[in-house]
Amino acid sequence: MGFPVPTDFASRPVAVIGAGTLGRRIALMFATRGGTVRVFDPSAEQRAAAVEYVEQELGSTIKTLRLAGPPGEVVAGDDQDAAVQDTWLVVEAVPEVLDLKKKVFGQLDAAAPADAILASNSSSYASRMFIDHVKRPERVLNTHFYMPPASITLDVMSCGKTDRAVIDFVLETFPRYGLRPFEARKESTGFIFNRIWAAIKRESLEVVAEGVSTPQDIDEMYVLNFGTRYGPFRMIDQVGLDVALDIEEHYAAENPHLPEGPRKVLREYIDRGRLGVKTGAGFYDDYKTG
Repeated sequence: MGFPVPTDFASRPVAVIGAGTLGRRIALMFATRGGTVRVFDPSAEQRAAAVEYVEQELGSTIKTLRLAGPPGEVVAGDDQDAAVQDTWLVVEAVPEVLDLKKKVFGQLDAAAPADAILASNSSSYASRMFIDHVKRPERVLNTHFYMPPASITLDVMSCGKTDRAVIDFVLETFPRYGLRPFEARKESTGFIFNRIWAAIKRESLEVVAEGVSTPQDIDEMYVLNFGTRYGPFRMIDQVGLDVALDIEEHYAAENPHLPEGPRKVLREYIDRGRLGVKTGAGFYDDYKTG
């Protein structure tokens, strides 16, 4: 018998663990069809910012994505166990620190309802790597979001023990919330699109590291050549240079032959407090904070 996926999900909350840049955006998407989305974060500042972001963006997101609505609500708290009570889905969006993810998933497995799906938004770690303390790994998988609502795609990948019913349920259900999931059909570091993006990002940083060009010139060329809105360095600023470095460190741990230059460039900016949009400056200075 397969895993009993939740049939009454429409009347149950979703929980997002972590209220950072992506956590609040994930909460926004699941608030587009009514009901409650609970956001947990130990930082009161992050919690308040997440609630404010969802409240500001919810109406326009429903309209832009032509969703049925009606809008739901987002509530934030500092009690993780309370946040996951009665949920049908819990999405982990904590920092890319493997030991932290192992700890959090053990806690979520113990506190969440037996039929709740436990999903990780990790951008570089396969969920297989943090189920050490999980007793029901058949309900664990990666759901890697990009940058909703502007980018509605996400990767869906098994932890190696995920019940097929869970993967099928996610692929069928998430589009109701304006999302477009794609299945990674075997384990892949970087999933699908992130593997392609990693190569672009890494080579862009290496060109800067070698002194061949500047972030601004590379971005301008990229936009003109591909017709995109942003170039690689604007996109790194959006994600956060610290997050980008964590991801690059993970790739380098798996492949020691990767060049050091990209990580060196990121560290130089991070050491000056330039983490991107969230600090008001990264490769660019024209971001508003507060």
